[in-house]
Amino acid sequence: MTEITEVPSPFCGIGTDDLSIQVNGVALKVTSNGCAVNTPAFEQAVTDTAPRVAGQSVSLAAAASKAAELLRDTNQPLFSGCATDVNGMRALLSLADKTGATVDNINFNVARRNLLALQDAGWMNTTLAELKNRCDLLVVVGTDLEAFAPRFFERYLWNEESMFLDNTANREVIYLGKKPSGDASTSPTGRKATVLPCADADLPDVTAALAALVKGNLVLAQTIADIAIADLQAIADKLKTAQYGVILWGAGALAFDQAELTVQTLCNIVKDINLQGNRCSGFPLGGKEGDQTANQVCGWTTGYPARVNFARGYPEYDPYLFDTQILLNNGEADVLLWVQAFNSAALPPKTDLPTIVVGRSGMTFEKEPDVFIPVGTPGIDHAGHAYRLDNVVAIRLKKLRDSGLPSTAAALAAIEQAL
Repeated sequence: MTEITEVPSPFCGIGTDDLSIQVNGVALKVTSNGCAVNTPAFEQAVTDTAPRVAGQSVSLAAAASKAAELLRDTNQPLFSGCATDVNGMRALLSLADKTGATVDNINFNVARRNLLALQDAGWMNTTLAELKNRCDLLVVVGTDLEAFAPRFFERYLWNEESMFLDNTANREVIYLGKKPSGDASTSPTGRKATVLPCADADLPDVTAALAALVKGNLVLAQTIADIAIADLQAIADKLKTAQYGVILWGAGALAFDQAELTVQTLCNIVKDINLQGNRCSGFPLGGKEGDQTANQVCGWTTGYPARVNFARGYPEYDPYLFDTQILLNNGEADVLLWVQAFNSAALPPKTDLPTIVVGRSGMTFEKEPDVFIPVGTPGIDHAGHAYRLDNVVAIRLKKLRDSGLPSTAAALAAIEQAL
């Protein structure tokens, strides 16, 4: 039994790197600095160690050979999930290039809300380090930040030392939309966050009104979605006078039609405040299940974020047509390869197509895939790199145990070699 300290996490998205983990054979126990996201993800038991073909245990070579047989001479393979580390994503794109596959990330429909706003008008966003050292006003829009990353406030807002603030406890937090689920947003001195609640469906109107007030335009209504215009004016005034204001949102929580327009409204608020001579930045959440890693690797490899098609011999990008569920519903794909090395509960979509799953040990299927290759989890079973949510740091993940499970990169490389 050993204990490993300063362990970085690939699960929470915010780059938590101070966990202490006790290793007893292949069993792990988080002994300090765990949270509701990281602790169960690290402590999940290893149950599957051997690949399966048609439900029968086989060697990795045999499983790779069967997967290659399913991929060979296909018209449109579909590679989805894409939840892995940098090397795993590189191997996935190499295999996709060889087979002419479509590549789609598990969280792309969420990420698309941010990407469309970025591609259309650009944005001005900050990093975790800048937020930690400069932010004196945090406005959280439409998301329960504490539920997303339980240690966000502890690590990046109520930190004891800051380069440009005398007392981080004086920071102000405002929630617009969802209420916080706990007390993590309460400052060390007991100052609670200001909460202006509204339904998700009302956020487009509320943020549009806030944008108008930031510009100095007159809003004739007295309330919007039961929020007083005077309260929105107070937020606008605070943003315009803050030393370094940050507007934070989670695209995954904006579950309404045309949510990208609300993201664009928030980005425009940030730009308008900067044009008026004040400091303000945006901060979109993400980074779970390898979505930032997939988009980063796909970006520097193809020039596009994930959701690309290699059928023509070169990458083509379409944020709508290359959607996994659309391709399955329309009968456009003829084999599905699902890659998910982080979350054993994230199963492939239901389909009658031949299915290959390269996934975390412990997956329980309603319908057994044609090929299942259990792989190690980056940051637990092998070393690797994964991007945190601000996209500026590739976290160096540690190997904690010897489970005997191959990496995603090794499994996909075996399939490519079998082709």
